[in-house]
Amino acid sequence: MLSVEHVTKKYGSFTALEDISLTFTPGVFGLLAPNGAGKTTLIKMLTTLLFPTSGQILWNGEDIHALDEAYRGLLGYLPQEFGYYPHYSPRQFLRYAAALQCVPRREAEERIESLLKLVGLEDAAGKKMRQFSGGMLQRVGIAQAMINDPQLLILDEPTAGLDPRERVRFRNLIHSLAAERTVILSTHIVSDIETIAGQIVMFRDHRLYCCDSPASIRSRFQGKVFEVPAGAALEPGQFLLSERQGERGPILRLLCDAPPADGVPVSPGLEDAFLAIYREGAA
Repeated sequence: MLSVEHVTKKYGSFTALEDISLTFTPGVFGLLAPNGAGKTTLIKMLTTLLFPTSGQILWNGEDIHALDEAYRGLLGYLPQEFGYYPHYSPRQFLRYAAALQCVPRREAEERIESLLKLVGLEDAAGKKMRQFSGGMLQRVGIAQAMINDPQLLILDEPTAGLDPRERVRFRNLIHSLAAERTVILSTHIVSDIETIAGQIVMFRDHRLYCCDSPASIRSRFQGKVFEVPAGAALEPGQFLLSERQGERGPILRLLCDAPPADGVPVSPGLEDAFLAIYREGAA
């Protein structure tokens, strides 16, 4: 179990995160917030790349900085941009990653072949990575994060720049990886985590806004989301969430406390909740 206890991180006079307390257990946790909200700062503290200004982070009751290499040995990490050697093949790169993690050679070879199959790269295992698409490189990145069979897997914006097909592949992969470990996934792309995260962590004003299930977060806006035909001017208290094309033309999706004229109530989605929470002037 990973516990964040009253953690604050400051950079000079700027407070990036303030008094954050969270508990991460096995399963998928999504860190969902706009860019600049503090997701990467928390990720870097969880991976010991940054130290909290105050508070502590514990693994099974012990400070992660005191555990030092013992903690890093059970951690798998994929940063937003992971470093790799373009002239290496995935198999060569994973051997290199295994050596850095001190994984025994025979165990490493078995693990590498299993991971290449898991991420769908067995047919490209011998090709130079300079030939790879962004999605293929991300799959190599996930494989290197898994090389030590970590109990805690942390992924920072892993789907940025991926096409829709690669993002679906990624979500399916995370499903398979989360069965026996804690996965913390940072993103600002709502669809990436709506179907796979059991708990979603949101920050606002540099503080913890919520750590709750997607269903619970959506329910906060039940009875407040409506669809209306496009064309009417927004009235005070109405917030435009999105627009889509209907059979008879554009349809607006609104957030408001009272039903608008010609409004049809609809069930709020997580994207509706995200836009409502982080609407202009709310954060």
